[in-house]
Amino acid sequence: MSLALGGYRTATALLEPLAPAVLKARLKRGKEDPARWGERLGRAGAARPHGPLIWFHGASVGESLSLLPLVERLRTERPDAGALVTSGTVTSAELLARRLPPGAIHQYVPVDAPGAVRRFLAHWGPDAAVFVESELWPNLLLGAKASGAKLALLSARVGDDSARGWARAGGAARSLFSAFDLVMAQDDATAAKLSALGARDDGRVNLKYAGDPLPADRAELDALRAAYAGRPVLLAASTHPGEEAQALDAFAPLADRAALVIVPRHPARGAEAAALIRSRGSPAGLRSAGDPAGPDTTYVADTLGELGLWLRLCRAVYVGGGLVEGVGGHNPLEPARLDRPAATGPHVHNWREVYAALCAAGGITVVRDAGELADFFRRAADGDPALCAQAEHARLFAAAQNGAVEAAFARLKALLP
Repeated sequence: MSLALGGYRTATALLEPLAPAVLKARLKRGKEDPARWGERLGRAGAARPHGPLIWFHGASVGESLSLLPLVERLRTERPDAGALVTSGTVTSAELLARRLPPGAIHQYVPVDAPGAVRRFLAHWGPDAAVFVESELWPNLLLGAKASGAKLALLSARVGDDSARGWARAGGAARSLFSAFDLVMAQDDATAAKLSALGARDDGRVNLKYAGDPLPADRAELDALRAAYAGRPVLLAASTHPGEEAQALDAFAPLADRAALVIVPRHPARGAEAAALIRSRGSPAGLRSAGDPAGPDTTYVADTLGELGLWLRLCRAVYVGGGLVEGVGGHNPLEPARLDRPAATGPHVHNWREVYAALCAAGGITVVRDAGELADFFRRAADGDPALCAQAEHARLFAAAQNGAVEAAFARLKALLP
């Protein structure tokens, strides 16, 4: 172990007694689960299943959901092996509770302190651990390695600033990155950065490209279609502050012949979005309050796990996070898999490669402001055949990406007992 890693371990051990107080403060702000915050201290909330166990970790919603196809493949091909999925946010836990296949277990990831890590690993004893993108905690990673677990880093992503920071860590970085038995980066640029830090290079995979269509309740979908009585539904999904206002501006010219549904990225902002609608003199419905949906209200769908429902209902969708700076965009392949034409803004750096490929395939519309979004909404309400063709291009592109899961799982199987 390098001096830097030894210093990190000592510092986290000294600070660990403060962890409960920090977690309780986060609990008051709604950042921790009141029933399960002990898991963050390495205290298991479930029994370990018998047999081999594969541990998957993603930091938050996007990363942990990108692991679902691998978890599903594991449960199908190796039913003898258990699947443990960890994440660090309440929202990701709520979504995973709905989406994990039978037999898979979710736990909150422990804080990266020696005692919490020791308790976590002693209970779960994973045979292999799969980390996704760039969530690397030294105590957790090296502790798993020391316990005998095989380590994989999939869909790896590292920005220029992060790469420079790791490079300054010298031997500590090499100790961490060389600990992985399998490394598959998202792209060649990331692979080069990781190789310079001591990681191996086992090929490319971007798990965000893969996945099945989002699920939806069929009876609820039929009821909503009846409620809208044939009125075209336009969707603004995964929106952030500032985007609801732009969606409302874009929709205003169509209010007499279409309907708008807004799905905030963070459901806690539902009441805020509804208040904005009402401040403009329009009726608003709030899903979490049990308000009925229909063509006479602008509806705020502020519930988790129902995006697949609204994507199936809508005629076209604006994918949020692109018309405001600092977010970086959201997944455009979710509407693509359901054959829905989609638009987004120009600020999509977190999904740059995906959007570039979709643009090249003619599968996405990029709008710069509410005026251009209004034109996209108008074309959708009019049933523009060009948008139907765009949706088909996007669907074919998304379908072709599922080979990424096959390639990653084939390499991962070699690490399993």
